[in-house]
Parts: sequence; C-alpha cells; structure tokens
Amino acid sequence: MVKLISLPLLKAAIASRVLTTVGAFTFITTSTTSGVLRSSKPQSLTSAFKQLTTSSVNKRHAFTELFGLLSLELEKPLGIILEEVEENEPKGVKVEELSNAGSAYTCPYKDQLVGLTLTKVMGEDVTCLVFDDVMDKIINAPSPVQIEFFGAEIEDSSEESIDEEDKEPEVSYEIGSKVMITVIQEGKDTAQIEAQVGDNLRKTLLENKVELYRGMKKKFGNCGGGGQCTFCAVDFAESEGWAPRSDYEDGRIPKYPTARLACMNNIQGPATIRVE
Repeated sequence: MVKLISLPLLKAAIASRVLTTVGAFTFITTSTTSGVLRSSKPQSLTSAFKQLTTSSVNKRHAFTELFGLLSLELEKPLGIILEEVEENEPKGVKVEELSNAGSAYTCPYKDQLVGLTLTKVMGEDVTCLVFDDVMDKIINAPSPVQIEFFGAEIEDSSEESIDEEDKEPEVSYEIGSKVMITVIQEGKDTAQIEAQVGDNLRKTLLENKVELYRGMKKKFGNCGGGGQCTFCAVDFAESEGWAPRSDYEDGRIPKYPTARLACMNNIQGPATIRVE
C-alpha cells in the first residue's frame, strides 16, 4: 500500500541529515500527467527531489506532489473557495469548494483539492495568517499564481471513471465563440457587449466600462474577484446555454435565485443581465 510520509517526519529527516533513508515507508515521489512514479524501498530525499523537479510535463498546471505536498501554478481567476482552518484564528485557510469558472476546476486533480490546507502563496508561508491576510496574498499575486497545499493523497486520475452526476452539462456554445451580453443598468443606456465564451464575466464587464461596483462601499470593499464579498452579483433576466449556478452561490446569495456572482462565472452563452 502506498503511504505518504508526514510533513513533520520529512522536516525531521532533513534537519537530522537523514538523507539516505526515511524508514520503512513506501512513498510517492512525484505525480505527473503521464502517471505516478513510486518507490517500493527507501531512497535518498535528494534523489526524490531530483525526480520531482525533472519529470513535470504540464507547464500550465505544473505541480509536484511529495509526502502530501501539492504545488500548483494557476491562472486567475482561480475559482477556489476558501475558509478558515479555525474560525477567527491565525491558522491559515483550507479549500472549501471549487467554482467551475476558475482555473483550478480544469486541473486534472481538482477532485483532490477540496479539504487541503494552503501552505504557501508565491513561496510565502501562509499557515499562520488570518483569512483576510491570505486573501490579500492571493489577490496581490501575479497570474499565474503559485500555490502550495498540504494534505494531498494524489492518485493518477487519468484512469478514474467519471460518475454520471459529475459530468459537465452539455454546452451549446463552443469555447471562443462570440455571444452577446446585454447589460441593463438604471440611469444608463442598455449596453450590448460582444463577448467570448470562456471569458470571465466580471473581467468582461469591467473591461467594457460597466460600473459593476457602485457606491463607496462596493468600490473600496470588493474582494477583487475572490468570490467573498458578493458585490459583483448580477441578475440574469435571460440566458441561453448556461449551466445552473453553483451551490456556493446558492449559499452566498440565497435571496436572489436568478443572480450570479460575476467573478465566479465564465461566459457560457448569450445573456441579458441587470446590474444594480
């Protein structure tokens, strides 16, 4: 059976210079899109790290997995819903849910991300930060964002069958095709935006000068597209080709069943939306 050596044991091994053995563990040295490399006997940590850094083939979702550590490089928007490890305590954050509008959802190992704890953002330790400080690190980071997680128990997902209920809904419009987004906003002329399927809705609205954040509270209090503030919620009057909104949105804006968070949605087809 494949086991993952714990992070404390790894640290202890490195600190005590025990580089030629890590006990009677069978461990995963690295995972790539071409499969999983395993060792059935102890080997040097130096050798493990060498394999780890030379066998990655997917640069867009470059990741390494060693002893429960997972490193991802993801484009914004990430689509990762986070929550505190312990409420109101500076003990970091963990992954609560993924939005299908973010790059994390397209990662081959998306099914393993929920429940993992964030350890680093752009190489900086975030395990002892409060929620807002972690969000600041992510928002201020360049794209793609380098994020490390702990608690991974990754298996080769290429052989996993997809349950019927987990399949993506049929998409009427191909990625990259042009569709029309009609924007209705009080006090302004109705706007017609030629948008592209697959682009983030929030980004598209802002690029086309739609005043998504009206008022000082929204202008200075918005989360920058992190899915936390709900200030970018827009009401869908009509739409075609759009999948039902996420469970996360149901929980965040339950009083507005036809609304969506613009930051959490990629454009899926034509729509008419109302902006507050």
